[in-house]
Amino acid sequence: MTVHLLLSAGRGPQECAWAVARLVRRLEADAGGREKVSTRRVETVAGERPGTFLSVLLEISGDAAVRFAGSWTGTLCWQAPSPYRTGPGRKNWYVTAQQVRVGVTPTVFDEADVDFVPCRTGGPGGQHRNKASTAVRATHRPSGTVVVVDTERQLSLNRGIALRLLRERLEAGDAAAGRAVETARRRVHDELVRGNPVRVERPEPGVDGSRRSPAAGATPRRGRA
Repeated sequence: MTVHLLLSAGRGPQECAWAVARLVRRLEADAGGREKVSTRRVETVAGERPGTFLSVLLEISGDAAVRFAGSWTGTLCWQAPSPYRTGPGRKNWYVTAQQVRVGVTPTVFDEADVDFVPCRTGGPGGQHRNKASTAVRATHRPSGTVVVVDTERQLSLNRGIALRLLRERLEAGDAAAGRAVETARRRVHDELVRGNPVRVERPEPGVDGSRRSPAAGATPRRGRA
Protein backbone atom coordinates (compact mmCIF):
# COMPACT_ATOMS: atom_id res chain seq x y z
CA MET A 1 0.00 0.00 0.00
CA THR A 2 1.27 3.48 -0.88
CA VAL A 3 -0.01 6.84 0.35
CA HIS A 4 1.18 10.32 -0.62
CA LEU A 5 1.23 12.97 2.11
CA LEU A 6 1.83 16.65 1.37
CA LEU A 7 3.17 18.85 4.18
CA SER A 8 2.86 22.58 3.52
CA ALA A 9 3.72 25.81 5.30
CA GLY A 10 0.76 27.40 3.53
CA ARG A 11 0.96 31.19 3.56
CA GLY A 12 2.58 31.28 6.98
CA PRO A 13 5.77 33.09 8.05
CA GLN A 14 9.26 31.69 7.49
CA GLU A 15 9.06 29.80 10.77
CA CYS A 16 6.36 27.62 9.22
CA ALA A 17 8.81 26.54 6.51
CA TRP A 18 11.26 25.78 9.32
CA ALA A 19 8.51 23.77 11.04
CA VAL A 20 7.87 21.77 7.86
CA ALA A 21 11.52 20.68 7.78
CA ARG A 22 11.45 19.68 11.46
CA LEU A 23 8.13 17.85 11.19
CA VAL A 24 9.23 15.91 8.11
CA ARG A 25 12.31 14.72 9.97
CA ARG A 26 10.17 13.74 12.94
CA LEU A 27 7.72 11.88 10.70
CA GLU A 28 10.55 10.02 8.99
CA ALA A 29 12.01 9.04 12.35
CA ASP A 30 8.58 7.88 13.49
CA ALA A 31 8.17 5.80 10.34
CA GLY A 32 11.61 4.27 10.80
CA GLY A 33 10.52 2.93 14.15
CA ARG A 34 7.53 1.10 12.70
CA GLU A 35 7.68 -2.26 11.01
CA LYS A 36 6.93 -2.34 7.25
CA VAL A 37 6.56 1.44 6.84
CA SER A 38 9.00 3.40 4.69
CA THR A 39 9.07 6.99 3.44
CA ARG A 40 10.53 8.74 0.42
CA ARG A 41 10.67 12.44 -0.40
CA VAL A 42 9.09 12.71 -3.82
CA GLU A 43 9.21 16.49 -4.16
CA THR A 44 10.49 19.36 -2.03
CA VAL A 45 10.10 23.13 -2.40
CA ALA A 46 12.80 25.04 -0.53
CA GLY A 47 12.01 27.97 1.74
CA GLU A 48 13.88 31.26 1.94
CA ARG A 49 16.07 30.09 4.82
CA PRO A 50 18.62 27.28 4.40
CA GLY A 51 17.28 23.90 5.43
CA THR A 52 13.62 24.96 5.34
CA PHE A 53 10.80 23.80 3.07
CA LEU A 54 7.67 25.51 1.84
CA SER A 55 6.34 22.03 1.12
CA VAL A 56 7.39 18.40 1.04
CA LEU A 57 5.59 15.59 -0.76
CA LEU A 58 6.18 12.23 0.91
CA GLU A 59 5.52 8.73 -0.37
CA ILE A 60 4.64 6.39 2.48
CA SER A 61 4.72 2.68 1.70
CA GLY A 62 4.08 -0.51 3.60
CA ASP A 63 1.34 -2.62 5.12
CA ALA A 64 0.63 0.05 7.76
CA ALA A 65 1.00 3.02 5.39
CA VAL A 66 -2.66 4.09 5.51
CA ARG A 67 -2.84 3.97 9.31
CA PHE A 68 0.49 5.71 9.71
CA ALA A 69 -0.34 8.49 7.22
CA GLY A 70 -3.67 8.98 8.95
CA SER A 71 -1.92 9.65 12.25
CA TRP A 72 -0.04 12.53 10.55
CA THR A 73 -2.96 13.98 8.57
CA GLY A 74 -4.44 17.35 9.51
CA THR A 75 -3.00 20.47 11.16
CA LEU A 76 0.37 19.82 12.78
CA CYS A 77 2.04 22.08 15.32
CA TRP A 78 5.79 22.48 15.84
CA GLN A 79 6.06 23.97 19.30
CA ALA A 80 9.36 25.79 19.79
CA PRO A 81 10.71 29.35 19.94
CA SER A 82 11.51 30.96 16.61
CA PRO A 83 15.15 30.58 15.55
CA TYR A 84 14.85 33.88 13.65
CA ARG A 85 13.40 36.23 16.29
CA THR A 86 14.52 37.29 19.72
CA GLY A 87 12.39 37.52 22.84
CA PRO A 88 9.68 35.18 24.12
CA GLY A 89 7.08 35.76 21.37
CA ARG A 90 5.15 33.09 19.56
CA LYS A 91 6.22 29.46 19.72
CA ASN A 92 3.41 27.55 17.93
CA TRP A 93 4.06 27.10 14.20
CA TYR A 94 1.36 25.39 12.19
CA VAL A 95 1.71 23.16 9.15
CA THR A 96 -0.94 21.34 7.14
CA ALA A 97 -0.53 17.70 6.15
CA GLN A 98 -3.00 16.24 3.66
CA GLN A 99 -3.14 13.02 1.70
CA VAL A 100 -3.11 13.73 -2.03
CA ARG A 101 -3.23 11.94 -5.34
CA VAL A 102 -0.09 12.03 -7.43
CA GLY A 103 -0.28 11.74 -11.20
CA VAL A 104 -2.87 9.87 -13.25
CA THR A 105 -2.35 6.42 -14.69
CA PRO A 106 -2.68 6.78 -18.47
CA THR A 107 -5.51 4.86 -20.09
CA VAL A 108 -4.11 1.97 -22.08
CA PHE A 109 -5.74 1.99 -25.51
CA ASP A 110 -6.11 -1.36 -27.23
CA GLU A 111 -8.19 -1.83 -30.36
CA ALA A 112 -9.31 -5.17 -28.96
CA ASP A 113 -11.22 -3.23 -26.28
CA VAL A 114 -13.36 -1.46 -28.90
CA ASP A 115 -16.73 -2.77 -30.08
CA PHE A 116 -17.85 -1.68 -33.57
CA VAL A 117 -21.49 -1.69 -34.63
CA PRO A 118 -22.46 -0.65 -38.19
CA CYS A 119 -25.38 1.74 -38.20
CA ARG A 120 -27.29 4.22 -40.34
CA THR A 121 -27.46 7.93 -39.71
CA GLY A 122 -29.97 10.44 -41.00
CA GLY A 123 -29.43 13.86 -42.43
CA PRO A 124 -27.96 15.11 -45.71
CA GLY A 125 -25.55 12.99 -47.68
CA GLY A 126 -27.43 11.46 -50.55
CA GLN A 127 -29.37 8.30 -51.20
CA HIS A 128 -26.40 6.00 -50.58
CA ARG A 129 -25.83 7.40 -47.11
CA ASN A 130 -29.43 6.89 -46.07
CA LYS A 131 -29.77 3.30 -47.28
CA ALA A 132 -26.38 1.71 -46.57
CA SER A 133 -25.02 1.00 -43.08
CA THR A 134 -21.69 2.70 -43.65
CA ALA A 135 -21.66 4.62 -40.37
CA VAL A 136 -20.12 3.01 -37.31
CA ARG A 137 -20.70 3.24 -33.57
CA ALA A 138 -17.49 2.51 -31.65
CA THR A 139 -17.50 1.83 -27.91
CA HIS A 140 -14.37 1.67 -25.77
CA ARG A 141 -15.50 -0.89 -23.19
CA PRO A 142 -13.11 -0.06 -20.28
CA SER A 143 -14.06 3.63 -20.21
CA GLY A 144 -17.53 3.52 -21.76
CA THR A 145 -16.56 6.20 -24.30
CA VAL A 146 -18.70 6.11 -27.44
CA VAL A 147 -18.26 7.80 -30.83
CA VAL A 148 -20.39 7.62 -33.96
CA VAL A 149 -18.71 8.31 -37.30
CA ASP A 150 -20.45 8.67 -40.66
CA THR A 151 -17.99 10.98 -42.39
CA GLU A 152 -17.02 8.53 -45.14
CA ARG A 153 -19.03 6.27 -47.42
CA GLN A 154 -16.87 3.26 -46.61
CA LEU A 155 -17.32 1.40 -43.36
CA SER A 156 -13.60 0.65 -43.05
CA LEU A 157 -12.70 4.34 -43.32
CA ASN A 158 -15.23 5.28 -40.67
CA ARG A 159 -13.82 2.56 -38.39
CA GLY A 160 -10.37 4.09 -38.71
CA ILE A 161 -11.67 7.56 -37.91
CA ALA A 162 -13.58 6.19 -34.91
CA LEU A 163 -10.42 4.62 -33.51
CA ARG A 164 -8.56 7.91 -33.85
CA LEU A 165 -11.35 9.85 -32.16
CA LEU A 166 -11.54 7.38 -29.27
CA ARG A 167 -7.81 7.58 -28.71
CA GLU A 168 -7.91 11.39 -28.77
CA ARG A 169 -10.81 11.53 -26.30
CA LEU A 170 -9.12 9.17 -23.89
CA GLU A 171 -5.89 11.19 -24.03
CA ALA A 172 -7.86 14.39 -23.43
CA GLY A 173 -9.60 12.77 -20.47
CA ASP A 174 -6.27 11.71 -18.97
CA ALA A 175 -4.91 15.25 -19.39
CA ALA A 176 -7.98 16.76 -17.71
CA ALA A 177 -7.71 14.31 -14.81
CA GLY A 178 -4.04 15.21 -14.41
CA ARG A 179 -4.87 18.92 -14.25
CA ALA A 180 -7.54 18.21 -11.63
CA VAL A 181 -5.01 16.35 -9.48
CA GLU A 182 -2.55 19.25 -9.68
CA THR A 183 -5.29 21.76 -8.83
CA ALA A 184 -6.29 19.72 -5.78
CA ARG A 185 -2.66 19.65 -4.62
CA ARG A 186 -2.34 23.42 -4.97
CA ARG A 187 -5.45 23.93 -2.85
CA VAL A 188 -3.78 22.17 0.08
CA HIS A 189 -1.51 25.18 0.54
CA ASP A 190 -4.55 27.34 1.32
CA GLU A 191 -6.28 24.89 3.66
CA LEU A 192 -4.13 25.40 6.74
CA VAL A 193 -6.15 25.81 9.93
CA ARG A 194 -4.09 27.46 12.66
CA GLY A 195 -5.03 25.95 16.01
CA ASN A 196 -6.68 22.71 17.05
CA PRO A 197 -3.77 20.54 15.79
CA VAL A 198 -4.02 16.78 15.53
CA ARG A 199 -0.38 16.52 16.64
CA VAL A 200 1.95 18.74 18.64
CA GLU A 201 5.64 17.99 18.20
CA ARG A 202 8.47 19.50 20.25
CA PRO A 203 12.25 19.52 19.79
CA GLU A 204 14.47 17.05 21.54
CA PRO A 205 17.35 18.84 23.29
CA GLY A 206 20.43 19.01 21.09
CA VAL A 207 18.76 17.11 18.23
CA ASP A 208 16.41 19.39 16.29
CA GLY A 209 18.66 22.43 16.11
CA SER A 210 16.41 24.86 17.97
CA ARG A 211 17.69 27.87 19.86
CA ARG A 212 15.82 26.76 22.96
CA SER A 213 14.19 23.42 23.63
CA PRO A 214 10.90 23.04 25.48
CA ALA A 215 9.88 19.70 26.93
CA ALA A 216 11.03 16.93 24.63
CA GLY A 217 8.86 14.45 22.83
CA ALA A 218 5.71 14.35 20.77
CA THR A 219 2.26 14.94 22.15
CA PRO A 220 -0.56 13.88 19.83
CA ARG A 221 -3.60 15.84 20.97
CA ARG A 222 -6.86 17.36 19.83
CA GLY A 223 -6.93 20.66 21.63
CA ARG A 224 -5.65 24.13 20.92
CA ALA A 225 -1.88 24.33 21.33
